[in-house]
Amino acid sequence: MAAVRTEITEIVTGLAMLGYRDLAQALEVRPGHILNVTGAHFDRLAEVYRAGSHPDDFAVAWANGATFARANDGLRGRPPWSIEWKGPHRPPGYEQIPADLRIDHVYLVSCKYGSTILHNASPTHLFDRHLAERRVERGADWFADVAPEAYQALWETMRAELDLRALPVVVGELTPQHRKAIKSASPRGPWPGAAAEAYQDFVLAVAQVSAERWRSGLSTPARREEMLWRLIRLQAAPYFVLGASHGGEPLRYRVGTPWDFRERYTLQSFDVWSDPAGQPIVRWRADAVDRAGDRHHVDGHVEVRWSHGRFSGAPEAKVHLDTDPLRVAGYVPLT
Repeated sequence: MAAVRTEITEIVTGLAMLGYRDLAQALEVRPGHILNVTGAHFDRLAEVYRAGSHPDDFAVAWANGATFARANDGLRGRPPWSIEWKGPHRPPGYEQIPADLRIDHVYLVSCKYGSTILHNASPTHLFDRHLAERRVERGADWFADVAPEAYQALWETMRAELDLRALPVVVGELTPQHRKAIKSASPRGPWPGAAAEAYQDFVLAVAQVSAERWRSGLSTPARREEMLWRLIRLQAAPYFVLGASHGGEPLRYRVGTPWDFRERYTLQSFDVWSDPAGQPIVRWRADAVDRAGDRHHVDGHVEVRWSHGRFSGAPEAKVHLDTDPLRVAGYVPLT
């Protein structure tokens, strides 16, 4: 079962598109027009709603769905025949559009609440393949690839600080079991003792080389433009994002296509640079000019880190959008 908050933000958004007077009525009717939602889901939503839990999530999700039902880019007041909720299923393949709802087999809606994350990719997939091709990378260790000396020095320092001399000296020989032991022995908070300075050297090396690898593959205007499209998830078909910001403000916009982007904007530049600050960070910025001559900036950053804590899990590249989505070139606010 999906988490209760996820069920609220996704199912309630769909219910609000069906024209009921309010959420209480929709939960009482339990419409069959919203597919893949079971009686257990309705029971849980009704129980949480009666208890007064998650009031803001209920309110924003209902308002988002109702707005989409009336929006010019949305349903324009037409009652949908079917709303399919994807739920917590595992996708059968690599899905490019992060849709949670499908309305009348045409409108794709992503429900995004309190998150700035665009991608959670492997560093190789982002920095080397530019999100263009996804494949399994078993045994790959980005840190050993881009900063082998700093990575080894960090491990040797941690091994001594935590008295883990029973583990291998060479960081590349650590097994998943070894890494679990390191995670259990590692204190929370700052890196211990001399490992703090070694970690800063590691952060600097990983950020610099990651940025250089990324930049080296973006040598032409076409590659830079395609990189921006993939980062902000422009796809061949438009889709919608209905959600809320970290502060709880509603977010409602249409994500256009590369065709839409070129019809309205000209990309002036796309830059990446390292910004080591507490962890390896690579920042990116796109500058575009619209047909009226107005300039638009799109800013973001990438956190390069272990997926499950220090020395634990495969390295990941978590891509964040720092610009307000309603100001991003390629996104169109709903009216």
